[in-house]
Amino acid sequence: MASSPAGSGDAGSTGAAAAGPADGGTASGAGTCAVSTLAGSIVDGGGGGAGSVYLNLALRNTGNASCTLQGWPGVSFVGDGNGTQIGASATLDRSGAHPTVTLTAGQTAYAPLRIVQAGNLEPGNCTTQQPDGFRVYPPGSKQSLFVASTAYTACRQQSAELLSVRAFVPEGQQQR
Repeated sequence: MASSPAGSGDAGSTGAAAAGPADGGTASGAGTCAVSTLAGSIVDGGGGGAGSVYLNLALRNTGNASCTLQGWPGVSFVGDGNGTQIGASATLDRSGAHPTVTLTAGQTAYAPLRIVQAGNLEPGNCTTQQPDGFRVYPPGSKQSLFVASTAYTACRQQSAELLSVRAFVPEGQQQR
């Protein structure tokens, strides 16, 4: 489901703060992937450790033409059945490369995603809430898509930073 950032006045916006577009860029040749040509999912990223789960945010090109992704997505938990942001947006982990990933029709790019387990935080620092999923802004985009997932727990407090995301990488280079 594609939508504009909260507060834009478009139907479906909640007026709540949302994770904005992250740093991104374009490459010569194929154009930047439009939200309307992307499908998102959360896939295994090799497990977890030290109170965190490591996953991959996957964006698949559902269009007929090649397109590119380059940089970090904006990611946040959303819920309440209406897309309201829950807690803080993902921090951008800039420790790795941020290549331009060209996606032909049907190909997928992966952004490694770390989720701190909310149950590990002190109750006073984290009022837990079950999210409906994630709001995802592809790099450089002001439009977002919704990725459904109720498998994780969010914290309502903006001070509880549970999410961190790395830049998109091509298939075969994702976290395992």
